[in-house]
Amino acid sequence: MMPHEDDTITNLARLLARMPNPAGTTHTTALEHDLAARFGVRHAVTVSSGTAALHTALTALTIGPGDEVLVPALSVVMSVAPVVHTAARPVFVDCNPDGTDLDYDDLTAKVTDATTAILPVHLWGRTGDLPRLAQLATDRGLHLIEDACQAQGTRVNGRHAGTIGNVGCFSLKDGKILWSGEGGYLLTDNDDIARRSRALRSHWQPSPTGNDPPQLGHNYRLAEPLALIAHANLARFDTLLAHRQHQAQLLGELLDSVPGIQITNEPNQSWNGYTFLATITLPDPRAFSTRLAHLGVPNSVGSYQLVPTDQRPAFAAYSGNPCRNAATVIDHTLAVVLTDHDDDRRIADYAHTIRREANRWRPT
Repeated sequence: MMPHEDDTITNLARLLARMPNPAGTTHTTALEHDLAARFGVRHAVTVSSGTAALHTALTALTIGPGDEVLVPALSVVMSVAPVVHTAARPVFVDCNPDGTDLDYDDLTAKVTDATTAILPVHLWGRTGDLPRLAQLATDRGLHLIEDACQAQGTRVNGRHAGTIGNVGCFSLKDGKILWSGEGGYLLTDNDDIARRSRALRSHWQPSPTGNDPPQLGHNYRLAEPLALIAHANLARFDTLLAHRQHQAQLLGELLDSVPGIQITNEPNQSWNGYTFLATITLPDPRAFSTRLAHLGVPNSVGSYQLVPTDQRPAFAAYSGNPCRNAATVIDHTLAVVLTDHDDDRRIADYAHTIRREANRWRPT
C-alpha cells in the first residue's frame, strides 16, 4: 500500500458515510480547481468519461447537423463516436507514413465550407506538430478540439497536451496515467466553453448566464467518490507520470537489438510514455501482435484488434477512400499496454516473451 492510500481510504469512507447527498460537489470542485492549476488553464470541467468530455466539448461549440469535423483515421472508436452523436459528419484524415502526425496534404484537401473543427487524437500519448495544426485551424477559422485522453503529461514546447487548442478532453479511466476508475474532464481558457460545458453536463441545470437559448443537456456529472480518487492521484501525478515513462524506457532498453522489433525513438522528449511503442518488421505483424496477446503481453492490435477508424463498420456511411498510411502504421505497431501495477519484473517478463517470440517467429 502506498503512503497516500491510507488517507484516501479514510476520506472515501467519510464521504460514503455522508451519502446520499445529491447536491454534493465538494470533491469535484476541488478537483477542478487543482486540475486547472496543475495544467495551467483558466477552467477545468469534470465529466463522467473521456467520451462525455468530447461530446460535451463538441456540443459546447455548437457543432451539429450540417457540420463536418476532421478526425484522424489513426484513432479509436470512442474518439469519433461523439462527432456522430452530435449529428455532425466525421471526415477521416490519413496520417504521415510513420504515424507521428497527420498528413497535412490530405487534411487541407478535405477542408470544405462545412468544416467547423479539427479533432486530433493523441493516440499512445503522441501529439504530432500541434503548433502547426493550431495555426492551420486559426488560419481557416476552425475550432481545435484535442482528444488528449492518452496524453496526460505529454508536453509540446513546454505546454501540456490538451491546452493548445480551444479545448482539451481527457479520460480518468483505469489505465490512464491520472485515473479514478472512470471519469473525464475538459481543460480550456475559454470562459464560454467552460460555462456551457458545466451546464451541458447536468441537463442544462442551472441554466448558464448569457444569451444561450434553452436546450437539453446530459447526465455527464462526475460522481463525488470518483472525484476524490482522482484528486488523490492528481497530488501524486508527477510520480505516476515518471513511473509510466520509466516503464516505456525500460522495455525499450530490454528489447534493444531484438530482430524484427524496431524501437520507436520519440522526437518529442516530453512524451508521456503512455504505451511502449515499436515498429514490427517481421512478416505478418498483426498475427505477431495477436500471438503476443495470447501469451500475456497486452497490446493495442493483438488485444483490442485496433484498426483505422475509417475501416470500422459503424462509420461506413462516412468513409471514402481508405486511409492507407493509417492502416499500415497500425498493422506494424507494437503498442504494449502499461499500467501502474507493472513493476520491473513484469516489464522484464514482457521483454523476455517478445524477444523469444521474435526469434522463433514463423507465421503460418
